[in-house]
Amino acid sequence: MMERTLCVWFPDWPLRRPDVPPAEPCHAIDDKNLVVAINKVAADAGIRVGMRRREAEAICPTVATIEHDPGAEMTRFERVAVAVETLIPRIEVVIPGLILAPITGAVRYFGGEGSLVDRVAKEIDAVAGRGFRIGLAAGPFAARRAAEMATDDDPMFIVDDDDAFRGNLDVAALDSEDMAAVFRWLGISTLGELAALPREAIVSRFGPDGLRAHRLATGEDRDTRNRVIADDLSIEEKFEPPLENLEQAAFVARGLAHQLLASPMLQGSIPHRIEVEAEAADGAVRNRTWRSADPFNEAMLAERVRWQLQAWLDTARLRSGPGIRGGLVRLRIMPADLSDDGRQLALDEDALSAAESQRAFAQTQAIVGEGDVLQAIPQGGRDPGERALWYRWGEHPPAPERDPRAPWPGRIPVPSPALVPKEPYPLEVDWDDGLPVRIRLGSRWVEVISWAGPWRKVGRWWDGEHPADRYQLVTSAGAFLCTVVAGKTYMTGVYD
Repeated sequence: MMERTLCVWFPDWPLRRPDVPPAEPCHAIDDKNLVVAINKVAADAGIRVGMRRREAEAICPTVATIEHDPGAEMTRFERVAVAVETLIPRIEVVIPGLILAPITGAVRYFGGEGSLVDRVAKEIDAVAGRGFRIGLAAGPFAARRAAEMATDDDPMFIVDDDDAFRGNLDVAALDSEDMAAVFRWLGISTLGELAALPREAIVSRFGPDGLRAHRLATGEDRDTRNRVIADDLSIEEKFEPPLENLEQAAFVARGLAHQLLASPMLQGSIPHRIEVEAEAADGAVRNRTWRSADPFNEAMLAERVRWQLQAWLDTARLRSGPGIRGGLVRLRIMPADLSDDGRQLALDEDALSAAESQRAFAQTQAIVGEGDVLQAIPQGGRDPGERALWYRWGEHPPAPERDPRAPWPGRIPVPSPALVPKEPYPLEVDWDDGLPVRIRLGSRWVEVISWAGPWRKVGRWWDGEHPADRYQLVTSAGAFLCTVVAGKTYMTGVYD
């Protein structure tokens, strides 16, 4: 039997910020332009969580858009987490606005589930106001579903009969529209009907997703009980002098996340839960547990650690609660609840060397600055400098600004230059009846041995850009890519 679990949920937490208009429709969107939170006015207009931004704006053109900022949201949510943690130790944060906590010990202390829930609601109301939902059921899955069934008028939903509650849930509660549609097509509309089917049949038809669905339907959810974590599985880093800058701490967190998941000691496993422990310069030690329904990957783990560090640093800076004062002197990440859905290492892959290189990148980025260690992805364009989109190392790659699969007529043919200057600079070329004869390199002239081009590029005339001709010039001193615009020649690339 799963342990009784408390879920505290703020449906509109991303919108709980001072710049949100209180009486106007408003939604928050993530980096994929999907709606992640809405207020009541937007919900009444027909906007739903999970919609695309364009769809939401088509339904309600006057809706105000707020950018989803999990780091800032966690800073605001830290007060709620601390308030719940004072009553129920060892809580787990899923996302800013959502907490799970096992309550067996707390129930014995406060004398019953009703008393505990009332006390939690009172503490949350004191620090964050109304608008929260509390669900109480056996296991995190059922507790989350119970919280979703709570309302503004009755924000606390305590499940008395866990089997009946779970069995009456619609298959849509599995959070998979495709699987729910297939189940309905097969005549299965509730989790109770799904649980009555043989597990072997479900697994043979739906694979791992079917196994997870059947486990949830039968109440075999992952519990929130904290387990003993072996010391040799944790990753720790110490800092001298203390780190006071959030970006520096976040860069180190990325390296630690990679080092943890690449560690041979995990034997390819991935944690569903991590504990973040930070020690401040004044000796105070802060702990927070984060949980994920899916196994943590490197990006997810680094992201959660960054959110938590931002919350601790900001609360200390604003003196709005306990945090990291005087800087960060030690950071430790401890994994738990391991899954075998890990990554299979290649035969020739050196996990330790990869971890060391990632750590070196993180430390370099902390020293030279966040914008000086970059990586690139291909994108469309006609010039070599346009066909690479640069972004900071360790971050999610952005969507290409131009489709790399488009034909791009007039683009420079391969091979591409080995060096592309950030800004084109003037190049002195001697032309004879439109043909390049020699170019000036420093104090000497060198003869053009061969050349190719021109490749015509029509500029954005409506923005004042002039048309340009691109040439490849080969000399005894090297090969160059140059651009001629309005009678002037510029160096735009150097070939290796």
